[in-house]
Amino acid sequence: MRTQLSGQHEPLAAALELETFVEAASPSMMAVQIAIRELSQSHVPILLLGEAGTGKRTIARRIHERSSRRECEFSIINCAKVSAESFKQHAGPILCNGTVLFEEVASMDFACQLRFLESLTLLEQDGLHGLPGRLICGSERDLEAEVLSGRFREDLYYRINGLCLRLPPLRQRREDILAFTTFFLSKFAAEFGCSVPVLSEETRQLFCDYAWPGNIRELRDAARAIVAIGDESVAMRGLRAVLLKPDRIRPGEQVSLKEAERAASRQTEKELILSTLARKRWNRRRAAQELNISYKSLLYKLKQIGDSDFEAS
Repeated sequence: MRTQLSGQHEPLAAALELETFVEAASPSMMAVQIAIRELSQSHVPILLLGEAGTGKRTIARRIHERSSRRECEFSIINCAKVSAESFKQHAGPILCNGTVLFEEVASMDFACQLRFLESLTLLEQDGLHGLPGRLICGSERDLEAEVLSGRFREDLYYRINGLCLRLPPLRQRREDILAFTTFFLSKFAAEFGCSVPVLSEETRQLFCDYAWPGNIRELRDAARAIVAIGDESVAMRGLRAVLLKPDRIRPGEQVSLKEAERAASRQTEKELILSTLARKRWNRRRAAQELNISYKSLLYKLKQIGDSDFEAS
């Protein structure tokens, strides 16, 4: 079974990063899992609604893998990158087999929406039992509100919304946080060729209490930072700087854990410079030689960190 990205899309690796299904323990996601089992055996078009990072790709792929089309292609179309002119060339043909996920369908302009509707109408006329392929659409926006505001065609909305599945954000399914954490720690430990970190109770509690506005994607990045840095205490200094910012905890706000990785890396660099300066009795030229950087670079780093951190007795 192959996953095909048609048209102008992000790399295949990026598309597959979150495509691993983790069995849920939360009541809200257990209901979604039951719906997945039922929907996978039908041919009705599915609309997946949920915030960024809630796993719409993962759910779409899960439906495909449990369906009678599992041996056919699973394709992803990024609607934000498809124009009306390119739609017929790139998106139309793959609707004829397998399963197609149209991501962020609300981002289509009116011309592209019309071309999409026309393609669906033609395919349904040619097919014996509706569309020859399985249609799944995803959106971060509430499409009903988009229709009422006049930004999305009502006829297209009812054509793609055979059944709507709403994916809860991670803050509403806290019972699943540690399961995802364990999964991602194991995943990245295997990729980096190291042992799986065992998180402290303090870190586990922080993960459970945090609102995760970036949802599963943000949690994945946090786990990757911990594994990549290799020291939970060092990594968490950077992560806490991001996770505990008041303006980061507002639900629905997207947060990138790359900032946390950078903060943790800066903390590691600072500790290395401090320990080297201490061994060299605060001789900055000798410390620069041992650190294999220029004296000018060391002075610049000291200025970035703050001279107060490097006062010698």
